[in-house]
Amino acid sequence: MTVSRVVLASHNAHKLEELRRILTPLVTGLELLGYDGPEPVESGVTFEENALLKARAAARHTGLPAIADDSGIAVQVLGGCPGIFSARWGGPARSDTANVELLLWQLSDLADEYRAAAFVCAAALALPGGEELVVRGEWPGSVLREPAGAGGFGYDPVFRPEGETRSAAELSPAEKDAASHRRRAFTALAPEILRRLS
Repeated sequence: MTVSRVVLASHNAHKLEELRRILTPLVTGLELLGYDGPEPVESGVTFEENALLKARAAARHTGLPAIADDSGIAVQVLGGCPGIFSARWGGPARSDTANVELLLWQLSDLADEYRAAAFVCAAALALPGGEELVVRGEWPGSVLREPAGAGGFGYDPVFRPEGETRSAAELSPAEKDAASHRRRAFTALAPEILRRLS
């Protein structure tokens, strides 16, 4: 079996493990590698632009095909914010707690029907020769009034997926892997990885 070595343009070990769980069954012979190179400034104004910036930088640095994602929460009544600013919504410290507290405060006076949101993920593939592709996955739901659950990270404790009674932080890793925005985006990207690397 041919092994395709692909680098994940992220220093996040949790994300590497998550994407190994998602992609390994979908891309035969995939060896997904961690990345220790420089991270580019995320100067894009969309999830797609930032995902491509990261994938391009990793492909250029390693000489290997690279994948990357950019993700966050988009709240309908906030015009899609925090969006690309999700990781630093609560200030420069990039604290999950501060991000969640600010979002809950901003929505505190709103009735449940106005708390619609989606987790969004743009997944990008960049090849050393310059070919690139980006796809988008969304996980619709709503913002809870207070955190629930000890699992997950980021906004998971205050995000209730559509059709669920639990927050994303109350789902098991397997349940989250099966339904998440990242799963949706990388499931769409997987056949393109196969086609370009086979």
